[in-house]
Formats: sequence, C-alpha cells, structure tokens
Amino acid sequence: MKTILFACVHNAGRSQMAAAWFNALAEPSKATAISAGTAPGSGVHPEVVLVMQEAGIDLSVERPRLLDAPLAQTASLLITMGCGEQCPIVPGVERDDWPLPDPKGLPIEHVRDIREDIRQRVERLLVERGWARSH
Repeated sequence: MKTILFACVHNAGRSQMAAAWFNALAEPSKATAISAGTAPGSGVHPEVVLVMQEAGIDLSVERPRLLDAPLAQTASLLITMGCGEQCPIVPGVERDDWPLPDPKGLPIEHVRDIREDIRQRVERLLVERGWARSH
C-alpha cells in the first residue's frame, strides 16, 4: 500500500482537491492519499468546496493539517503544488512538483479549470503507476 502526500502552503485548495480526486479514483488496496500544508489555513477555501461539490466530492468537513516530519515520513511519494521555497523537502521520499495557481479568491471559472487540471494530473499519475481503480 502506497501513501501519496499532496502538499501546498495552506492545505486549503490545491492539495485538498488532489487528495480527494486521488482517493476517489485510485484502487484503495494499492494507494491512498493525504494532504497537508507548511502553514495550514483555518479551513478549505469556499470556492474549492463549491467546485468539488459540483463534481460530487464533499470537502466541507476537511480541515487543513500541518505537514510535519512524522506525517511526511509516512509518504511513498510527495507531490508539492506550486509552493516554491516553502515546499517541504523530505529526505528519502520521491518528490514531484505540480506548478498550479492558488485558487483562493479566483473567479469560480478559474477554480473549475484548476480542479480539472488537478483531476487530469491525478488520472495520469494513477495510470502511470498502475493504481487506477478497475471498473
């Protein structure tokens, strides 16, 4: 079982969407996703909750969490999401970066575009690694 950690600064937008898509689309016996941030916000951005609800995923109960060393060590793969210098480095953990804009305060159409970009990236990752849910 692999654990994928999606990380951004506030854990209130991009990383929440990525983990939710991953867990909705992955074969649960092969891989699971968690998300965290280097400076967690107080809640998931309302525009992110809205666009994910449109896609049938409820993020309203999710809470941003701190990316600390013990959590990072549980990951097989760390995917950072456009956090630049604030992105964590975890020794011994494979890392990738998805440079995505922060959805906070953007017009809803742009947040939808980010949602779809994240979904496509997650789908590609699942296919490449053999973690996609079989239908």
